[in-house]
Amino acid sequence: MPVNLSTRNDDVVEVNIQDSAVSRLAEANTGPKFSALVGEAQTATDAEHAMTIREALRLYPKAIAWSMLFSTAIAMEGFDIVLITSLFAFPPFTKKYGTVGKSGKYQIPAPWQAALSNGARIGEILGLLMNGILAEKFGFKKTMVGTLGLLTALIFIPFFAQNLQTLVAADILMGVPWGVFQTLTCQYAAEVCPVVLRPYLTTYVNAMWGVGQLIASGALRGLLQRTDQWAYRIPFALQWMWSVPLMVAISFAPESPWWLVRRGRVDEARTALKRLSLTSQVEQDNTISMMRHTDEVEKEISAGTSYWDCFKGVNLRRTEITSIVWIIQAASGASLMGNAAYFFQQAGLPTSISFDFSMSLYSVAIIGVVISWFAMNRLGRRTLYVGGLCAMVTTMLAVGFASLATTKGSSFAIGSMLLVFTLCYDITVGTVAYSIVTEMPSLRLRTKTIVIGRALYNVQGIINGVITPYMLNPDSWNWKGKAGFFWAGTGFCCLLWAYFRLPEPRGRTSAEMDVLFEQGISARKFRKAVVDPFLIREDGDVRVELQTVEKM
Repeated sequence: MPVNLSTRNDDVVEVNIQDSAVSRLAEANTGPKFSALVGEAQTATDAEHAMTIREALRLYPKAIAWSMLFSTAIAMEGFDIVLITSLFAFPPFTKKYGTVGKSGKYQIPAPWQAALSNGARIGEILGLLMNGILAEKFGFKKTMVGTLGLLTALIFIPFFAQNLQTLVAADILMGVPWGVFQTLTCQYAAEVCPVVLRPYLTTYVNAMWGVGQLIASGALRGLLQRTDQWAYRIPFALQWMWSVPLMVAISFAPESPWWLVRRGRVDEARTALKRLSLTSQVEQDNTISMMRHTDEVEKEISAGTSYWDCFKGVNLRRTEITSIVWIIQAASGASLMGNAAYFFQQAGLPTSISFDFSMSLYSVAIIGVVISWFAMNRLGRRTLYVGGLCAMVTTMLAVGFASLATTKGSSFAIGSMLLVFTLCYDITVGTVAYSIVTEMPSLRLRTKTIVIGRALYNVQGIINGVITPYMLNPDSWNWKGKAGFFWAGTGFCCLLWAYFRLPEPRGRTSAEMDVLFEQGISARKFRKAVVDPFLIREDGDVRVELQTVEKM
């Protein structure tokens, strides 16, 4: 849609949106009930903008607790993804399932490494697509409880697996519920908390990913001295410690009020909101009105809620940003972290030290998430994301150049640089992406847009799962640390896209994001834009003003 701009002075630009969703909604609803709805919605929006972190913590402790409980499920995916790739460097596992390689040591052949790495990705894509339908039809809580029950039953397959074929099948099947967890957890966090808490609770998902990775690596490190089948069976069994307690606890959780409003169940939305917040009845009514108003605005922009609607009109740009932000996570070198123990081993470090380094790496990842929470509040999403990519590209180049030497010191240098890379990744791209992808889509298409983005992330993950084992396996390409040059190149391409296409969503309500995207505001102007998504009437015209401190 073309934007009609008129510059009033050097600092203010007025955007005349006569045919905007806001104006069409206002023209179609002129009664006192709608005016009251708009007034309450604007009051709730102003309250969200004025809310401090301390106030939010005081008013929404129950929402925080339920969101963190949902997000804990993602630790299971982090646990198993790292468990599988770490087993490639685990002597009892390679002796059971591998063959003697050219080096005289047991190795899982690269094709089977690729199959095991990608099996979960394939299942996750199926789970993601199912989540886009199930979560929107049955709600977040029922979908979560059902998939946790399915996962509990599927854990028996890898626990009793006797060959690589069974392990690959187990990975594919278990990937289905993991695919649901990947998106449903951060969606729930985004919908039950106020704007000021949104970056913290959505990115908490990444902290849980790191926790799962750390536990998996620590479990294997603790079992290195065992040589029997329980050395790798016990880690598989540890997955039951997550699924059963979570399934029971989440069955008591409140449903997302936003989802209930989208389904027209306003009274149930009020009840759910009461269970999530300690705000007054009036404040809760205003919040419900804000949800209803935002839903009506999005209906005017695009009434559809199908996957196809994600690629139509203004939603195409929102889908592009959501998708590529997530693809970049996998396309900028993160696969070396997922294969950390094996990577360190092939880089020349002893097995025990390789697992020590990998445990340090996943500990650093959790620290990075905490640092990111403070950085996001001061710098915003775009600055962190772009700056993080710059640091990651530089670090991958350092890994590549360090690998040109063949000394023992260079192996430790590569390990140290990968720790630096992990810290940069989890302060920026790895963590911030979870916040961005929940803020870019429209509310009516949030579930399906995030599903599409995460599915494409998994496609990139499959590509990584194919090429990374070949890069590192001594019987294949044997690149070792030189893989850093490859990921530095892909990271630079990601950096170029982020600079020109990634907008700043910090502090924006969903309605404000709707207006900014509908009017085609460029990515680099989002941060300084001031937009009012509510009705302003002047001589019969409906106007929304956009102010910026620079000329457009």
